[in-house]
Amino acid sequence: MLLNYRPECLHFRGHVPCVPHKNSGVHCDGCPEFVQRQGRILLIKLGAAGDVIRTTPLLDPLMKQFPDYSLTWVTDFPELVPELVPDRMAMSPENLLWLRHTHFDLVINLDKDRQACALAAEVSCDQRWGFTLGEDGLCQPCTEGLSDEMAQAVKDKFLTGLFDDVNQACTLTYPQEIFNICGYEFEGQEYVLDRPETPPNFDLPSEGTIIGLNTGAGGRWTSRLWPELYWEELAHKLKAAGYVVLLLGGPQEDAKNKRLAHAAQVHYLGHFDLPTFISLMDRCALVVTAVTMAMHIALGLGKKLVLFNNIFNPHEFELYGRGVLMKPKQDCTCFFQARCQNEHFCMETLLPAQVKWEVKNLLGQK
Repeated sequence: MLLNYRPECLHFRGHVPCVPHKNSGVHCDGCPEFVQRQGRILLIKLGAAGDVIRTTPLLDPLMKQFPDYSLTWVTDFPELVPELVPDRMAMSPENLLWLRHTHFDLVINLDKDRQACALAAEVSCDQRWGFTLGEDGLCQPCTEGLSDEMAQAVKDKFLTGLFDDVNQACTLTYPQEIFNICGYEFEGQEYVLDRPETPPNFDLPSEGTIIGLNTGAGGRWTSRLWPELYWEELAHKLKAAGYVVLLLGGPQEDAKNKRLAHAAQVHYLGHFDLPTFISLMDRCALVVTAVTMAMHIALGLGKKLVLFNNIFNPHEFELYGRGVLMKPKQDCTCFFQARCQNEHFCMETLLPAQVKWEVKNLLGQK
């Protein structure tokens, strides 16, 4: 049987059935969902996980400008890329082989890491936005063929990664920076984060306001950690105020969270895979956390947020009017340092009573 197929269709996959065929059994001839593909776009944003989530607001203007283009997103965290992106792929040897043999109309690279820049430089394309690799093997901003505003925006972002004082002087949020690089104006576009279709049942009270306490900040960044005794005190205070306290974290926080749960008699259900963790966070009305992936998940889920920050530029965080950023009373001089360099740890001057007040204030309770 001879059947016609249309590889120029936006839905055509080539190696597997397309979505319209899987949904209704339709063939290419006379298909009512045929859309002429106008081109291909490659978006490179590898990591970290939180940075992948906070890049998703860019999908709104990008898909509006290029509605009939096939969009491929290469990342270290494809599970965090929303399903509205039709082609989500990991940075694997198999996928790199395909990328090397595919021409793109536009490549957008928002990472300055060597491997991301090398991929942006290697892939065949008509235009590049963001960063690429120079002949000297180093990251460089893409400026060729761009407007003066886009060229200046990518130069500015490039310099913030080279000089701490330039980074500290920047007053733009991260979404504003990447929107400017791509020639868009940030207008409050939200994160796009998919919720699991069938969330698991958790052993949590059905009544009461759940406050999530994300007690970690990654093993590398101990300069961001709040003292364990402070988490315990905050858990006691919030529980006494009538809230349901839920401890959150990954494998690195498991032992600490077990200690805290026992000491404060609050809820800790363990650590989970990413989709389950997202579902668990979705049970919270408000999350208290340092700058971590959990912060971005909370924002993507539309939760209220109390955010601890000491070592990063406070302007970079877009909280969408649902959060408050708290810094320690003692000024932190360890800008972008993984380990505290001072004799006295600044995070010890951010007190649990202050945090409790901000939690109640965000929830409209004095």
